[in-house]
Amino acid sequence: MRLSGILLLVLALAHLYVMHVANNVAVFDFQFVARRYATPFWRTFDLMMLWLALIHGLNGLRTVVIDYVRPRGWRFASLASIYLIGFIFLALGSLVILTFEPSRFAMK
Repeated sequence: MRLSGILLLVLALAHLYVMHVANNVAVFDFQFVARRYATPFWRTFDLMMLWLALIHGLNGLRTVVIDYVRPRGWRFASLASIYLIGFIFLALGSLVILTFEPSRFAMK
């Protein structure tokens, strides 16, 4: 998790720079996202940030549950919920990033 934390820090700082320093808030619209996702770099960047953030955060939550939830049934239910929610968010987030096609939403 140390390596993922370092990589996540680099990705998050780059994200903050691109979204809040290098660009004006007024330029954030559908076309901005469409232009960003026209290149594989930004899709890969966002996919890496999604996966690392979710896995890193859920692993920390898993550690808290293991440390503090003593009854076996509650621990099992808590961990199962964490894994299920994590899987759903990873699947949905990845689906959006990988299948986003701006031309499908073009105004006619």
